[in-house]
Order: sequence, then C-alpha cells, then structure tokens
Amino acid sequence: MILNGKRALITGGSRGLGRAFGHCFANEGARVAFTYHGNDDAARSAFEALQKEAKDVKSFKVSVLDIPGTERMVKDLEDTWGGLDILVNNAGISQNLPLALMEEDDWDRVMDLNVKGTFLTSKAVLRGMIRRKSGVILNVGSLAGVRMIEAPIHYCASKAAVRGMTEAMAKEVARYNIRVLCLAPGLLEDGVGRNLPDYKLAEYLKHCSLGRVGCFDEVARFASFLVSDANSYMTGETVVIDGGV
Repeated sequence: MILNGKRALITGGSRGLGRAFGHCFANEGARVAFTYHGNDDAARSAFEALQKEAKDVKSFKVSVLDIPGTERMVKDLEDTWGGLDILVNNAGISQNLPLALMEEDDWDRVMDLNVKGTFLTSKAVLRGMIRRKSGVILNVGSLAGVRMIEAPIHYCASKAAVRGMTEAMAKEVARYNIRVLCLAPGLLEDGVGRNLPDYKLAEYLKHCSLGRVGCFDEVARFASFLVSDANSYMTGETVVIDGGV
C-alpha cells in the first residue's frame, strides 16, 4: 500500500493506460479522480470498476484544454479532499500521418492536447501543491520523444516537449518539495500503436530485447512506485520503460 492515503488525479483516465493507472493507484491505497472527454460509456465502466477498489473515486468530464472546467475540477478536489498529492498528465493523442500529408490543424491538435493540456492541468494543480509544499507530477511521455524511431512527427515533437517541460518544471518547483517526473513507455498492447502496420510492428519487435510490446499494468505498477514516497529522491528524470529497445 505504497500510496495509502494519497489523493491522485489522472487525466484521460477512462481507458487504456490511464485506466490502468487508476486501478494500480487504488490497489496501493490512493483515492482516485480521473478526467475523460468524449466516451461516457468507457468513463462509466472505469468509474464502476474503481468503486470496487478505491477508498474514494471521482470522475470529471472535462477536456485538458478547458481552462474554466479544469479550474472548477481542481477547486472541487481541493474542497472535498483537501488537495491533491499526485497528478498524472496522461491525456494525449496521436495520428499515423506522414509529414507530407499533415495539415496545420493536425499539428496544432496533437501539440495542443499533448503539450498545452499538460501545461494547463499542471498549472491548476500546482497552486495547491505549492501552498502545501508537497506533491508529485508524473507526465506521460513516450519512447518517441527520447529516441530516434519511426513515428509521426507531431507526436514525437509533442512528447519531446513534455520531456523538456518535465525538466524545467522540476527545477522550478523543487524548492516547494514537489517532484516532477516523466514516464516514457515504448509500444504497449493498445493505444498509440494499435493502428501500426504489421511491418512496422515487426521492425520494432526485432529491436526490442524482450521481443514483445508492453502491458498497461506493467507500466502502471511502475508508475505507482515513481509517484510514491519510496521514490523520494528522484525528480526531473525521464524514465524509459520499453522492454529494452
């Protein structure tokens, strides 16, 4: 129960890796809140499943780009829970588009959600963390943001930006006893890589030492340790979990 008594907010927490974060955090003793944007059925399913595991669960239908909605959500959590100990900036998107076919709107959408959304949510949550002089922010990056691999240009750029944001933010808020980390997974069982052509998947697996894609639960269990007090001397780092690519 390494997160016993902790209060966690996970953006994009109704499906995939975000949902796995919620389950692992709940099983480690945390109260869990998550955001979602469009899929009410997936959010309802995630909420009902978490109710069986977490001490307290909250869900919010709010985009990471909705500033007033994000502010209201954070105020709600500050009022009812007394604050947040953990923020996981997980919400994000990608598109399998080559540069020659990419439009400006495509670029803006990926950069807005993956980078601006991380900035806006962090800003809203950090105010309370700074007042309490305590907290952990975990930004979800990607192997595509730290290695030279074949992936959509705008996605790579956005995840590289998340890595840089992590380092700068960690330096700025360390004086308040707040840690900021970036977790960079390789290809996982679903999510960004689900529409990958077979030849690209085979090429990736050829270079992966473990010879397989990762599981959401594997990444989420590791994230539970990263945001816990057991990992109290790490900040500003980008940690890659990719099966040895």
